[in-house]
Amino acid sequence: MARPPKPLLSRERIVACALALVDAEGLQAVSTRRLAAELGVSGPSLYNHFRNKDEILDAAADTVCAQVEVSMFTDGTDWRQALVEWARSYRAALNAHPNIVPFLAQGPGRRPSQLRMADAVFGAMTEAGWPKPQATHIGALMRYFVAGSALGSFALGFVGDASLYEGDYPHLDQAHLLPGHQRRVDDGAFETGLHAIVDGLAARFPG
Repeated sequence: MARPPKPLLSRERIVACALALVDAEGLQAVSTRRLAAELGVSGPSLYNHFRNKDEILDAAADTVCAQVEVSMFTDGTDWRQALVEWARSYRAALNAHPNIVPFLAQGPGRRPSQLRMADAVFGAMTEAGWPKPQATHIGALMRYFVAGSALGSFALGFVGDASLYEGDYPHLDQAHLLPGHQRRVDDGAFETGLHAIVDGLAARFPG
């Protein structure tokens, strides 16, 4: 019986493989040699689709950002609620692929999905009445906040050993419990910060 043909190499297959490697092992795991081995092809064949590793990582990062919902900026949603809904969607996409966050945090570059996202946010803020410089600052502020929240867990940064905090750190006598409540702590911190930002912006809204 004949073997089934190997799936054709495509940009989509290369990007999916690269993102899977980043998710599993981090950015340093991605190289054209490693990708070729994972895909069962020769290294040079990758260059028919991408010029170098950075282009592949750009495409992988763009795939992640394509998962972020931005329709709230064009469907009539109030700008305050739009920022909240977008930030949650943005964080969810980054939390699903945390190892690529440092690469994404460098900025949109030429990535279409990130540029569309930046365009949607800036456009909505200026249409709501924010001056262009402040609209730019809002977009930057939100990216800093969301990307920072996805870089790591606050709760998991503490050791689950009560004796570590006894004596020298009297105000951290419950810190050893934080890892056991990671989701509640991290989500609560994100929501607290998100609403503080939006409420603060609303108080300064020039419209």
